[in-house]
Amino acid sequence: MIMGSHAVTAARALVAADLADPRWDAALDDAAAHRSWWLEQWPDGAEHVLGLLAQDAQEAVHAVNPQWPPCREPSCEEVGRHALFVEPDLGPDPFWVCERTGLPVAPVGHLNG
Repeated sequence: MIMGSHAVTAARALVAADLADPRWDAALDDAAAHRSWWLEQWPDGAEHVLGLLAQDAQEAVHAVNPQWPPCREPSCEEVGRHALFVEPDLGPDPFWVCERTGLPVAPVGHLNG
């Protein structure tokens, strides 16, 4: 399944850009392998892979740093004191969103740029 493999590879690169830390590479590789299997089971799910992989990565990082990625929403009164989360939970074009304000901060893959 070339399309599915491409979707996972592209999603992995975008999530790695958000992580911006090679110590998470192994966790990201494990999540990408799981999402490759998931996509084999549901070939029409390619548009959901990026958001799911970002959520998988966040779960892995939260075991060490529960405030990753830190909020950067300018109108939030608690900038840097809580984590952003991925929305939609399942869907295309996922964004990192401030849970407090509900406002999008950056598309997944563009958190650091």
